Amino acid sequence: MTLDQGLAFGILFMALVLFASGKLRHDIVALISLVAVSLAGLVKPTEILSGFGHPAVITVAAVLVVSEALRSSGLVDVVVRRILPLTKTTTGHIGILTGVVAVASSFMNNVGALAIMLPVVLATAAERGRPPAMLLMPIAFGSMLGGMMTMIGTPPNIIIASFRRSYADEPFGMFDFAWVGLPVAVIGILFIALGAWRLIPRERKGGVSPEDMFSLEEYVIEVRVGEKSPLIGRRIAHMEEAAGEDIVIAARVREDGQIYEPESWQPVEPNDLFILRADPADLTEFLNNQGLELVGSNGESRADITSTDLKLMEAIVGPNSPLIGFGPRTLTRLAQDNFHLFAVARRGEPIGGRLHNVRFQTGDVLLLQTREGPDLQLPPELGLLPLPERGLKLGGARRLGTAFTIFGGAIALSMAGVMPIGVAFLAAIVLYVITGILPLRDLYRHIDWPVIVLLGAMIPVGQALQNTGSDTLIAESIAGMADALPLWALIAVLLVVTMVLTDVINNAATALIMAPISIAIAQALGANPDAFLMTVAIGASCSFLTPIGHQSNTLVMGPGGYRFSDYWRLGLPLEIVVTLVSVPAILFFWG
Repeated sequence: MTLDQGLAFGILFMALVLFASGKLRHDIVALISLVAVSLAGLVKPTEILSGFGHPAVITVAAVLVVSEALRSSGLVDVVVRRILPLTKTTTGHIGILTGVVAVASSFMNNVGALAIMLPVVLATAAERGRPPAMLLMPIAFGSMLGGMMTMIGTPPNIIIASFRRSYADEPFGMFDFAWVGLPVAVIGILFIALGAWRLIPRERKGGVSPEDMFSLEEYVIEVRVGEKSPLIGRRIAHMEEAAGEDIVIAARVREDGQIYEPESWQPVEPNDLFILRADPADLTEFLNNQGLELVGSNGESRADITSTDLKLMEAIVGPNSPLIGFGPRTLTRLAQDNFHLFAVARRGEPIGGRLHNVRFQTGDVLLLQTREGPDLQLPPELGLLPLPERGLKLGGARRLGTAFTIFGGAIALSMAGVMPIGVAFLAAIVLYVITGILPLRDLYRHIDWPVIVLLGAMIPVGQALQNTGSDTLIAESIAGMADALPLWALIAVLLVVTMVLTDVINNAATALIMAPISIAIAQALGANPDAFLMTVAIGASCSFLTPIGHQSNTLVMGPGGYRFSDYWRLGLPLEIVVTLVSVPAILFFWG
């Protein structure tokens, strides 16, 4: 092993450790790795930033924008509305919803497809009297299975397609992935729907409802202003200042019992009633200092805060939300005081204690207070996914037809070889903006910028492995097993290694690391590199063992009330099924 190879392996190992630890976001880890290979001189200075102009990066960004255009057109919602009557049986319910997510994920971003289906799944679960946990993990896995079927279904496939240029005249086509991805997806969905869902722990099948996650009596407390309170004659603003960050003045109670949101300019009078949101541990000093009394002899809490023009709603922190890593102050600022945080649940359990100390994470469920009103909706820039209240949004027939025609035209141009898929999708985006399907203000909002930075930074890191011959060194070590193992066993080993890697680090990073290694293995064996690249493509989409391997798993963790260890119970058998189906299919179609 040369010095350069040692440096390449060291940087790769450092990246894997940082990816797996989760202490730094994946794009930051990728940038650290990029700087490291630059300082080590493993990549030419002119190639350090070349990854950000790579066709795979441009294509991934374009696919994310096109996915949003399809979502906003209402195309998927119309399909969903038509299949809801088929959810009467448990098998049909799980099978049809998982199947719809899979089909949608094959043509749009899989996280976007899952986000569309979340409120549908929760609403139908309530209607059919079934626990959300029975449905949410299957549709999360379905979104990944569906992504295997086309080149644009998931970023790893786009990356794998581009790597084919290193030894062939052209990349993989749009539907080349379907030869293996389609049977894997179909059999995987049938496996889940026909009984594998029973592997979800029984204690999780009781469901996690809003009432389970947020016990309002623990948060909502009614108080009366005493005759000698120092707040008398002062404004609500002074009361809010005295309350600080840990106590929220949620509502004021009129004499007739109606509840409304107080204004900061209103005066405080004796015997006024207020609804506070607070942890009981933070109340004692505030009540004593401000002359406030708990209502009821036992200090009973009031839970009918939603009975008037105020309401509580739930939303999930999406993977691209600007709130991630920040607290309630950022939420209040971005929401322009129209939405106030009441409580936060993480992994199905409420987060107790002081809210201002909370830092939001992907998949957190937020309980928000707002006013009733048809026009009051969560600002899209918050990156929050509203739960069942959102319902389905239907586009008009012309809007649907136009969106589908543009999308189909882009696919046709790509398949005919008129233009690369990335350029075809850029043309589609221009037409979506011109036709008004995609508002100009939303053009860049739905691009997953951390993933784009990850791809742009990790491509030169992968190039460093090739420049130093490190990928060939790994490949020759694995190829040395050929005397003891048949080809199908080597394919299976590569698949399992990729699966394990993608369960702990980002799937796009997995594809970038494993693709050059798989090509080198094939060349060392004198085998068809297509088979080995397809193996990596399948493996990189199998993040079924942990909630951190894929954003789809993270999004359903809170609403489903899942624990970290729940995923492998269904995920491990599913990965075994995928292996049993994909290895023969790869050898048959690509061997």
